[in-house]
Amino acid sequence: MAAAASVPGSDATRLDGKTAVVTGASSGIGRAIARELALAGADVVVHARASHAQLDRVVDELRATGRRALAILADLASAPAHAALIEQAWTWAGDIQIWVNNAGGDVLTGSAAEWPFEQKLEYLWQVDVRGTILLSREVGRRMIERAGDARDRCILNMGWDQVEGGMAGDSGEMFAAVKGAVMAFTRSLARSLAPAVRVNCLAPGWIRTAWGRGAAVHWQERARRESLLQRWGAPEDVARVARCLVSPASGFVTGQVIPVNGGFAGSAAD
Repeated sequence: MAAAASVPGSDATRLDGKTAVVTGASSGIGRAIARELALAGADVVVHARASHAQLDRVVDELRATGRRALAILADLASAPAHAALIEQAWTWAGDIQIWVNNAGGDVLTGSAAEWPFEQKLEYLWQVDVRGTILLSREVGRRMIERAGDARDRCILNMGWDQVEGGMAGDSGEMFAAVKGAVMAFTRSLARSLAPAVRVNCLAPGWIRTAWGRGAAVHWQERARRESLLQRWGAPEDVARVARCLVSPASGFVTGQVIPVNGGFAGSAAD
């Protein structure tokens, strides 16, 4: 198949005529990705577990860009919710070209921060790993049934930049195991769905989401030390890379894990 020619002055990351689904989109990285995809021209389905008011505000923001948007609530720790989310999204859109598995269990803030280790691990496994795997397999099955160019259909998962090096402590152990599973699954699913669907994974580093904004001085300093750019990342930094990866500009990229961390400077003392 001949490569698509670039048009002088065109933006190869435009997503006009496409529909995307972004899970975990009521705030943080998911919200930023949804907004970036809408600005690129995509209609967007946004998902959250229970934040109805927050998700409605995101929908309003997306519609303000001139794009169509739909909010769907679903608890991804529950297997039946996976099928319902996919069916609602496909029914509304007619077809979906981009699926972003951004949803992840929050065990660092709120009441979940007080859960015992075993409960946190089980919740992360259900949402981040099992949810990503089951959603991706069914979404991939639907996408692969549609004829077309793999540059037009893709799944994007969410990993963690410190999986390979590891991080000491309860959170480091949990997230390394959980996000490591997502990253490994991404590489295998890319093989299963090739050449019809592309599958990639982002591995964010220190991104200032809700936990980062309230983190202790120790973590604030560590985040800056461990980035070559010596700063926290913003959700928008991740969103811009996501836009590129799901667009035709990355039509020859699949099975990859892309760090978004300002360049990892090395682990600091825990």
